[in-house]
Amino acid sequence: MTSISTDPHVPHVLVVDDDHEIRVLLSASLVDNGFRVSTAANTREMDQALDRDPVNLIMLDIMMPGEDGLAACKRMAGAEMPPIVFLSALGEERDRVLGLDIGASHYLSKPCSTREILATVRAALRHRHAAEQQDALRYRFAGWQLDPSVHELTDPVGVLIALTDGEFAVLRAFVERPRRVLSREQLLGWARGPDSDAFDRAIDVQISRLRRKLRSSGEEIIRTIRNEGYLFVPSVTRR
Repeated sequence: MTSISTDPHVPHVLVVDDDHEIRVLLSASLVDNGFRVSTAANTREMDQALDRDPVNLIMLDIMMPGEDGLAACKRMAGAEMPPIVFLSALGEERDRVLGLDIGASHYLSKPCSTREILATVRAALRHRHAAEQQDALRYRFAGWQLDPSVHELTDPVGVLIALTDGEFAVLRAFVERPRRVLSREQLLGWARGPDSDAFDRAIDVQISRLRRKLRSSGEEIIRTIRNEGYLFVPSVTRR
């Protein structure tokens, strides 16, 4: 791992890629735009870098020798990990969907411009900051409780309900905007941000799964509004 800057007062980005030239180019661009940057050539070096110094964001390649980026992201899922931006030559829709569904914040396909990379990094950091502020809130609806700080949903009798990352993202989008008709496109944007185009075929599946998990209360929670979208029926309280 090579440290490019040591200023602790700016966002710290860890670039993980087995291509030395890409690491150098990404590092130079990020440093020139006010970021502190460290690099790693593989996930072993990535783990060592994370043990030594907290980072605010990881830019992670997928195709690397040894443990690949997808496996590393999946391994870290559920931990207090920073947002992960995949930067990969794998640009097919199925690759993007898989990367986002296992926990990545954003997915960029190589080649991409410096402007796009910088905009994505800034968007991911803004999203994390906003999410951390919202995580202090707990949401209650129809006897249910959603606690973003620990990624937990409990039913009206206190039973913990398991949610995938995708289901959690969609439910959170709903509880933050109850009693409003939300279009499919709005839900995609709020649940997945700039990478919603890679997620659009999965949104209906996520909503169907959520309905099954929320059905135990006997109340209608998510209503389909014909030709318009979806409505989160119950009132929501925040505390």
